[in-house]
Amino acid sequence: MIENQSAVKHRNNILVRKASGVEEPFDKYKLERSLRNAGADNDLVNEIVGNIENWISNGLTTKKIYSRAFSLLRRKETGVAIRYKLKQAIMELGPSGYPFEDFIGHLFAKQGYEVKVGQILEGHCVTHEMDVIATENKIQHLVECKYSSDQGKQISVQVPLYVRSRINDIIKKRKESPEYAEFSFSGWVVTNTRFSADALQYGKCSELHLLGWDYPYGNGLKNLIERLKIYPVTILSQLTKDEKQTLLNKGIVICPQLFNNPEILDSLELSKTKYHALEKEINDICS
Repeated sequence: MIENQSAVKHRNNILVRKASGVEEPFDKYKLERSLRNAGADNDLVNEIVGNIENWISNGLTTKKIYSRAFSLLRRKETGVAIRYKLKQAIMELGPSGYPFEDFIGHLFAKQGYEVKVGQILEGHCVTHEMDVIATENKIQHLVECKYSSDQGKQISVQVPLYVRSRINDIIKKRKESPEYAEFSFSGWVVTNTRFSADALQYGKCSELHLLGWDYPYGNGLKNLIERLKIYPVTILSQLTKDEKQTLLNKGIVICPQLFNNPEILDSLELSKTKYHALEKEINDICS
């Protein structure tokens, strides 16, 4: 069937508002990609995108579009819908930011690194707190985590400038120690949001690794989480906000911790019905 040309033109002219307040043309391919990444098949993707296209109007926020797509997805495929909720779930790893640091530690550990979180390290000039230290084969990654509950926030160039100087101070001290004589070091800044253009340019120039929500392209934080299947406990729709916070306070930040140790759920004192529903949700996410 040939699509009505005026309808296509209308959709191409629709402007939507991002979390930052910036308006941009509605991109149905970006919506399709996010649905497929969550595991929706082609028929379901086409159904949801068609619904959104018929409903959308100028000035709608990307958050409202996401909410509608999630609602439509949840009616059809609960497990897929949960994974589609990933960005909001990461935003809920707050407000302190410490659960985000633990979460990033788990991401490195899943890739085979020996990981330490929240360490105080001696520098050549002063001491520093380092969020994550990931070590493998005498290569040590020093990671600074920058969590934000504001989806529209960008990490400015001042952050990698500051982190680079701190990491250089730590590296200088460690190279003075026989314990690290054969080690090489790299610095990282990891955020659940995005970097400014200047921050990206400085990161490349100073050989500082930057990991953002969708940076580097195709290998950003979102891609790593989906590839490694390490989803935060905040993604679980069967848990209340308080129940999620209880788990975070206990250092339980990823669903595989619950999948491998289901007895952890006993402390939440859930009803039998809710317990089984939660158990199924965890299995759907982790399997």
